[in-house]
Amino acid sequence: MVGSLEPHLEALRRELRAPDPAVLSVLLALLAVAITLLIWRFVQGRRSSRKAVLLLGLCDAGKTLLFARLLTGKYRDTQTSITDSSAVYRASSDKSANVTLIDLPGHESLRLQFLERFKAAARAIVFVVDSVAFQREVKDVAEFLYQVLVDSTVLKNAPALLIACNKQDVTMAKSAKLIQQQLERELNTLRVTRSAAPTSLDGSATGGPAQLGKKGKDFDFSQLPMKVEFVECSARGSKGEEGDADFKDLEKWLAKIA
Repeated sequence: MVGSLEPHLEALRRELRAPDPAVLSVLLALLAVAITLLIWRFVQGRRSSRKAVLLLGLCDAGKTLLFARLLTGKYRDTQTSITDSSAVYRASSDKSANVTLIDLPGHESLRLQFLERFKAAARAIVFVVDSVAFQREVKDVAEFLYQVLVDSTVLKNAPALLIACNKQDVTMAKSAKLIQQQLERELNTLRVTRSAAPTSLDGSATGGPAQLGKKGKDFDFSQLPMKVEFVECSARGSKGEEGDADFKDLEKWLAKIA
């Protein structure tokens, strides 16, 4: 009996040693899918652990009023912040679609130390620009934005970035398109200046910690590892203190990244 089964057993052994190429292909495909799912879950897990949306910008750009309007819908008098403020913002009727808005001080002596404290938790960054004062502040705006963009943690996590061109209710406000173009030019100048900075005694560069954009090409925002968008908005609204704010595009963006 055993002898009669021996040929069949030998054939089975050969099949196990040399599997059908089609079966092997299926197994490899399944393995690839499993690895992809594991990587996706790992990335999603890291992203879900970052729930903060940081409001950054220079003093008087309107960050704190935007913060208050997003949370309450109401106007309130604000003053220059010297510490952070945070609150949960629900981006839609879905209770799970929420983020933590954090308004950070814009004063030059404070802004980087507060960015250092919260940058690792940032899912997204809203960089608020005063569209009225932009022409005279462009160098300061670009300097701060440059410091944000070359930060190693920001580069690694690549949080979504929105440039919110605020105070569009004022006649002299610059458009988002013009602000984008001028920021790209200023950031390109900063990049060239920093890359040409002298080295220290130990041979390390004294300029920025990372190269901004692509070497050999003029800088533009599409070269960054994170997605960058521009919107026009007004925390005061066209009717001033009594009217509603105008930031529908900002709200849509927050709902998208929540």
